[in-house]
Amino acid sequence: MINVANDLTNSKLDRQNILNNRYALEKIEEHLGLGGVPYQDTFVFTKEQLADLFEISESTIEKYLSSHSEELKSNGYKVLRGQTLKDFLNTTGGVVIDYGTKITVLGIFTFRAVLNIAMLLTESDRARLIRSRILDIVIEVVAERSGGHTRYINQRDCNYLPSAYQEFSYRQVFTKALDDYLEMGKAKYGFYTNKIYQLVFRENAQEYRQILKLEKKDKVRDSLYAEVLKAIASVENGLAEEMKAKSEQVGRKLQPSELDRLIELAENNPYLKPVIEDARTKMASRDLSFRDALHQRLISYIQTIPESDFEKFLGEASRSLQEQLSDPEALAVFQRLKDR
Repeated sequence: MINVANDLTNSKLDRQNILNNRYALEKIEEHLGLGGVPYQDTFVFTKEQLADLFEISESTIEKYLSSHSEELKSNGYKVLRGQTLKDFLNTTGGVVIDYGTKITVLGIFTFRAVLNIAMLLTESDRARLIRSRILDIVIEVVAERSGGHTRYINQRDCNYLPSAYQEFSYRQVFTKALDDYLEMGKAKYGFYTNKIYQLVFRENAQEYRQILKLEKKDKVRDSLYAEVLKAIASVENGLAEEMKAKSEQVGRKLQPSELDRLIELAENNPYLKPVIEDARTKMASRDLSFRDALHQRLISYIQTIPESDFEKFLGEASRSLQEQLSDPEALAVFQRLKDR
C-alpha cells in the first residue's frame, strides 16, 4: 500500500516504497506494456524514447536527471561509455539509430528508473495517468498477496509466531511480578500494560486501536510486528527483575510511583534503546506502507521500506498464520521455546 494522502511527485519515501516492491513492479510492467529496447535480459529506454512516451522535451528529462541524480541512479539510470556503449549499440541491433555512430555517451533507463521519472514529472499528463495506475496496482498487489487482511499482515512474517510465544511467556513473568511486588489493585494490569506500550511505541492501547481501526474483538498484540513484540518482551522481563530486586531491597511491595521510576529508567537504558528504536522504526514505516496507518508520535522514525520487507510480508516465504500453525517445523520451534 502507499500513503495516498501524499503526492508521489513530492514524496521520495513513497516513491521508493513502490520501487522496492518487486511484486508490484512485475504487475505494473505487465499492465503498462511500455516497451523499450531489449538489453541484457531486460528492457531499457533512452532519453529520446522517454521524451516521446511522456510527450515532453529531452531538456525536461535532463532537468530531473540533474535535480534527482542520486535517486534515479539508485533506481537504474546509468550512463554508458566506451566499450560498454559499443556493446549496447551492437546488441540492440541498430535500434538506437537516431544518435548516430559518433555518439560517445548514452544514458539509459531501466523500467524501474522510467517509473521513477513518471513519479517525478509534473509537466506530463501521461505521467500523471501512469502515477494513478501505479497506485491502483500497488494497492491491488498488497491486498492480493496479503489475502486481503493487511490488518494482520504482521503475522505473515515467519518470525511472528516465535516472537508472539516468547512475548506471551515474558508477559506471564511480568504479570507475576505485578502480583508479588506491586501494592495496587487489579487495575494495575491494564494500567502498566499501557505504560509499556507507551514506553515502546508512545501510544496506549486505545490510541493504537484507533490508528489501526481495530475492532473490539481484535487484540492489540495480535497486530504487532515481531520486532515490536521482542521489544515489549525485553521491557517486561527487565522490569520484572528490577521490581523483584527493588522490593527485596526495601523489604516490602512497591508503590506505583516506585514502579513508574523504574519504567523511566528503562526507557533511557542504553541496552534497551537499540531494541526500542528498531521497534519504533519498524512500526512507523511498515504501518504507513502496508496499512496506510500513520502514527503521529512516530513520524520521525518513518523510513523507506527495504526490499527485504516486501519479501518478508508479500513474498513466497510469507504465509498466513493458519498455514504456519500447520507446519511441523513451526510447531517444533514452539516446542523448543516451551522446553526452555
